Amino acid sequence: MNYEKLAEILFPQVEKSPEEYEAMFPPRNLPQGAKVTRLGPSPTGFIHLGNLFGAFADERLAHQSGGVFFLRIEDTDDKRYVEGAVDIIINSLKFFGINFDEGASADGETGAYGSYVQSSRGPIYQSFAKKLVSVGKAYPCFLTEDEIAQIRAEQEASKQNPGIYGKWARSRSLTLEEIEEKLAAGLPYVIRLKSDGDMSLPEDQIKRFEVEDAIRGTLSMPVNDQDTVLLKANGIPTYHFAHVVDDHLMRTTHVVRGAEWLPSLPIHVELFETDRTERRNCSSFPSHGSADEDRRRRQQAQAFQAQRP
Repeated sequence: MNYEKLAEILFPQVEKSPEEYEAMFPPRNLPQGAKVTRLGPSPTGFIHLGNLFGAFADERLAHQSGGVFFLRIEDTDDKRYVEGAVDIIINSLKFFGINFDEGASADGETGAYGSYVQSSRGPIYQSFAKKLVSVGKAYPCFLTEDEIAQIRAEQEASKQNPGIYGKWARSRSLTLEEIEEKLAAGLPYVIRLKSDGDMSLPEDQIKRFEVEDAIRGTLSMPVNDQDTVLLKANGIPTYHFAHVVDDHLMRTTHVVRGAEWLPSLPIHVELFETDRTERRNCSSFPSHGSADEDRRRRQQAQAFQAQRP
């Protein structure tokens, strides 16, 4: 497979390379030990308790270390977007006295590392996706929703983990000529990560990774094996891909978030390593809410790994 040719076919409009974007957003000139944190709410309604708790922790972590705290609007889920939610979020945070140094605000954006609204950063995500395709780390997937539903039914029947991986990742084996034929026919596609993980191996041969969580200590997990979606069929990035690219270019150093996101950690770690970007320091606080709410959030986090387009 000529991956560079494939990348040019899929992304002819991309002008800048990831290296050029990295030069545009260089490491921040901050005192040693200064921390850069962010709050990244989705404009899907009112701000919830978890966001508010994380915001207080992020703000203290940054400002007590002489660092930077910024607000990034993560609006890649266009199906759940609520009109006016951005203003509600900004005003709610202001009401609780949470002050940002950079990012989105009621008066526009401030800071040199924007845009701080993900829907305005499309060319950046496509640049990084093109680079991954060009080195064989991502590929176009033409599976339809019906085909994915059939795969999920087969996996449930055979009690296998849900998702697109291994033999279920049928677009992985397409030749360049077959891809060109599908593109010429106008078939929709998503861009998926080509994961290096393999859960079909004996348990003692499955690769694992470790991360240091500031709250939970050393975490050891199996590596990701899911060919998670990076870019949807409409070109919009998924949360997983967008936040990895953004945290890298915005030079985020520490991420504070709820424990419900721990099941997604293998995906995020592989994306950081695939993009050859440094991992963020994590702090995973317990979920807030009832047991039913916590269980629902865990189920949502696990469902993310299947990553339907």
